[in-house]
Amino acid sequence: MSDAYAARRERLSEYCSAGGADAALITKAANVRYLTGCAPCGATLLLTRDRALLALPAELPPDDTGERPYAAELPHLVAGPDQDTAETAAEAAAGLGVADLLVEEHDLTVSRHRAIAERVAGARLADLHQAVERLRVVKDEQEIAELRIAAEIGDQALGELLESILVGRTERHLAMELERRMIDHGADRAGYPVSVGTGSHSGRSAHQPTDRRVEEGDFLTVSLGAQYRGYSVCTTRTFVIGAAPAAWQVELHRLVFEAQRAGREALQPGAPGSAPDRAARAVLLAGGHQEELPRPFGHGVGLEVREAPQLGPAEVGKLDNRVPVTVGPGVHLPGRGGVRIEDTLVVRPLEEGGPELLTITTKELLAL
Repeated sequence: MSDAYAARRERLSEYCSAGGADAALITKAANVRYLTGCAPCGATLLLTRDRALLALPAELPPDDTGERPYAAELPHLVAGPDQDTAETAAEAAAGLGVADLLVEEHDLTVSRHRAIAERVAGARLADLHQAVERLRVVKDEQEIAELRIAAEIGDQALGELLESILVGRTERHLAMELERRMIDHGADRAGYPVSVGTGSHSGRSAHQPTDRRVEEGDFLTVSLGAQYRGYSVCTTRTFVIGAAPAAWQVELHRLVFEAQRAGREALQPGAPGSAPDRAARAVLLAGGHQEELPRPFGHGVGLEVREAPQLGPAEVGKLDNRVPVTVGPGVHLPGRGGVRIEDTLVVRPLEEGGPELLTITTKELLAL
């Protein structure tokens, strides 16, 4: 992997040089990890035209011997006591005579930006304009392999939960159990807070679990994603508890299932980024459902659980090959509940089989 990280740094260095900058200061944790393999630990990367230096906090050993060392192939700087690693890296930039330094303004507070400017006095600071995030959109096969494992972990945890007795248990308890099961199966942690909604809470987007108990006849919506070696995926499924589902539950689930399938089928390299959302939304609208405040039905995933592209109706870019995204439409009926179904897929061309489905837990309306 060290060669892959070096190639990523080279691409960023070429971008900086093309803009006339001598160096870039990378402070955003996900971006540092992408360029070095260093786990998010408060590190800062200084990238010049001919070298890369990694600044680490004083309390972390620079020669860590864990499974993922702190970019052992890179020279390390250790921040002084109570010193920000960005300041340490900025001091190194000044020592190297950097005159034009790009920084991640979207990640820096005003005070950190001011501190960096003080330590490279005389140098011109400019915004990197999320250049690393743009590099991260298209994944290499190693990154996709990490996402596959994250998806497998989530599927295992969810499958085990569905085999247990659910009636009488609270949303909060089920969410905690799912997180524990993912960690037991090898996840770093949950990629985002597990959401469990039952009854009138089902079908909500990003519902915060409560002490409401699962009852016979409820819809149960579960949204989870494991993080594995920094990479996260998203899965959302809706089931019915106990007895056979009511007619309205069957119809609503069928409609959301068809909308989600339409969104998945719109994932093609070169297609507008808005295509999956629009395809799914058209099915729901034809079925008589429209959100008052529409939320995008999909987004990119990777080192952040929500990253570019944002697959909403206003997305203006086009989809690329090897971009992992979610497709997750839903309908919530106030006071009754609803259905949400979400998968993580990798955009692939038709000659390679089309979109690669990573999250494989059944989407059928199971009665649990």
